[in-house]
Amino acid sequence: MDRARTALQSAADDDLSIARRIAAGDRAAFELMMRRHNRRLYRLARAALRNDAEAEDALQDAYVSAYRSIGRFRGDAALFTWLARLVLNECFGRLRRENRRQNVFPIVELPSSADIEAMSANESDSPDNAAARAEVRALVERKLDALPEAFRVVFMLRSVEEMSVEETAQCLAIPEATVRSRHFRAKSMLRESLAREIDLAERDLFEFGGRQCDGVVAKVLHRLGAAEGEWTR
Repeated sequence: MDRARTALQSAADDDLSIARRIAAGDRAAFELMMRRHNRRLYRLARAALRNDAEAEDALQDAYVSAYRSIGRFRGDAALFTWLARLVLNECFGRLRRENRRQNVFPIVELPSSADIEAMSANESDSPDNAAARAEVRALVERKLDALPEAFRVVFMLRSVEEMSVEETAQCLAIPEATVRSRHFRAKSMLRESLAREIDLAERDLFEFGGRQCDGVVAKVLHRLGAAEGEWTR
């Protein structure tokens, strides 16, 4: 418990130290802060805005705001939490402005319900959606192939072929109770296997690093340098 409290205090001290260095005009500290939190903050912006370019722009604006108001950071919350609020405020502001533009300045005539249905049908049959469905199907098929045969066959008959418990039991010459238990177990194993796959994929969602990370840092530093003439040393 003491170690955990010490670690939290150390993190708070580190946040305050970085904030104070930035407030004093330390360029290296500001760059360190951006690189330390870039990935998580970008993913937050990307999740809110659902657009890569908009997320980068929002992140840059939030960093500029953070630099200009860093003197107000008192360490009551983690620095990441403070930054996250700035990022979300920027994102929500953009969404509100976009909604206002759409409501006040409609550019095209609203489609009819028939048009919407036609567009939905076309969208669902688009090559991208078809490819995505094919990838999901291939993943499920791989996971299904990995199940033990006894469970795999019951799952295919019950879930894919939609046979009743009675029909499946008759087909395999096993008790209905066995069909139910194997079907339940097969679905459980599939869910667990797919959940592990999703957990692995989630770690790479909205990946942000390398040139993207360097680009955001460089653009923010350039904007601040242009606005203030030269960094305070």
